[in-house]
Formats: sequence, C-alpha cells, structure tokens
Amino acid sequence: MKAVWYEKNGPASEVLVQGEMDSPFPAAGDVLVRLYASGINPSDVKARAGSRPMAFERVVPHSDGAGVIEAVGLGGNAHLVGKRVFVRNGAWQRASGTAAEYISLPMSMVHLLPDSASFAVGAALGIPALTAACAVLKDGPVDGETVLVHGGGGTVARLAVQIAVDSGARVIATTGDMSKADWISAAGASVVMDYNDPDFVKAANDAAGADSISRIIDAECGKNLASSVEIIAPKGTILGYGSVLQPMLELPFMNMMFKHVTLSTILVYLLDDQEAAAYAAIIYHMLERRLLDVPVEGRFTLDDAAAAHELVEAGQRRGAVVLEID
Repeated sequence: MKAVWYEKNGPASEVLVQGEMDSPFPAAGDVLVRLYASGINPSDVKARAGSRPMAFERVVPHSDGAGVIEAVGLGGNAHLVGKRVFVRNGAWQRASGTAAEYISLPMSMVHLLPDSASFAVGAALGIPALTAACAVLKDGPVDGETVLVHGGGGTVARLAVQIAVDSGARVIATTGDMSKADWISAAGASVVMDYNDPDFVKAANDAAGADSISRIIDAECGKNLASSVEIIAPKGTILGYGSVLQPMLELPFMNMMFKHVTLSTILVYLLDDQEAAAYAAIIYHMLERRLLDVPVEGRFTLDDAAAAHELVEAGQRRGAVVLEID
C-alpha cells in the first residue's frame, strides 16, 4: 500500500517519506479500513518534529482519518463491511496511523460517517470534534445554560460553539482576532468579544446579563484562569483542553473554593469506548442534519504530505488540513 512515514524526528521536508509498505491485516476484534482521507492535527506535526521521543523505529503519522470498512477480523461483525466511517487514535501509542491507504484498528475506534459528510470532513472529526463534544457535555446536559467558549475561531472551539448551541445552550465566544467575529457568529455564538479587552471580565458579565456563565471552555486554561474564576457562576465548571502558553498554573484556590468552582480537564485519547461512542453519535446526527460546519482549508495528496504539515505548523487556519488518498 501507499503510505507516508518517518524514521527520525525533524522538519517535514527532511524526514517525511512517501512510498510502498505492506498492507495491515485485521486481527481479532479489529476492522480494516480503506482510507480516503487523513486528517493532520497540531499534535501530529509536533510529534513528527520531536515533541516526544519516538516509540517506534518507523511511524506512519496522523490519528484521524476516514474511509470504508473493507474487512473485519475474527469475531467481527461482517455487516460492517462497506460502511463509511471516521477513525480516531490511529497514531496514539501506535506505529501505524492514517497517512496510508489502509489502517487496521479495534472496532471501538471506528465510528459511522453519514453519507452527507465527505471523507475529507470525516478525517477532520476524530480529535477536534470528539474533544469539542466532550468539552461541552462531559458533565451533563447544557440545555438552558450560558457557556463561554474561549478562542472561538480555533478548530475545536468553533466546533464546541456549534455543539453547545445544538444542545440548547446560549454561547458567548471570545477571539483575539475580531476579523473572525462573523465566522464565529455564523457557528451560533450570540456574542463574540475580544479577550484582549482590558475590561474583559466586566464585558463578559455584561454580555451574560441575568444569565450567569455556568461553563467556560478554554484551550489556554492557565493564561485565562484568574479571569475565568471571576466570571464563572457559583458551582460552575471551567473546562481546559490545553494550556500551552502557561502550562504551570497558579491556582486561585480560595476564590475558587468560595464559588465552589470545578476545574476540569480532558484528553481525547483517553476517552473510554462508551464515551467516545456517545460523542461520535452526537457528531453523526449533527452532520446528518447538516448542523455541523467542518471547513476544510487544505487538501493535499500523500506526495505533498510535507507541505500539508507545514501549513498546519504555520497556524492561522480556518479549517482542517487533510491528505486525500486516491
């Protein structure tokens, strides 16, 4: 099969190799997926660059992808053959990710993709959409609540805006680039504000009005924690799914305690199978109803994998970057 791999860390143009390798065979409990698109996430390019030591001599990168189930392993459900699916955790603690024509994965890591969604869209779902769904719904329904989503122009955050709105919440979103305000509003945010506003706390409370903010979703939890604690309602939840700019948090514990605030984290790779299946079903039905906008900004071939990685590394995207596999 055709595939892309690397055998050492480094710049994409220097270490990514495109060539032929043996196709996998589905073990018991696995399914073999013929991939038509492979999604590239920031975690994929960081791993290739060397953010963590290589655990394998050769790595086929990328955790997300989409395609068609071609075969099932021993004990598998033969009725799954021919189903359109998206996959998750392809490269999480595994040598063989989705930058290839085929991948064999446990059935629990494969989720149905509706006919209304392209394979390119399917390849953009695994990490971003499941993270967004978990961030919104991890602690139960949000119907009738007011949710603040920081960085609403980001891939995960914009999906979280849509999922929260579809789940019955009113959403206030922030951005550091107000040129994205209309794009974020189009996702369903009722208010979009600049998180660089020196009076941000007052502005957020004014935007919430009588409806206090019960949930804050944030990709930069450490940087924003102090203001989040000021904004959040008593017994509210602050959910962090990242904190790159300030990884070591200074915890305003007493302020949190006197509001009975919950600080919660998630890592999408560690979702148990039941959780992942529930969130994937939510994503499926939103796609089926055409209520989830998943833009794809960059489409590349396997031959152009290095250029695709460089686009992700450059940042400032308004959509996913995928490899389309003939």
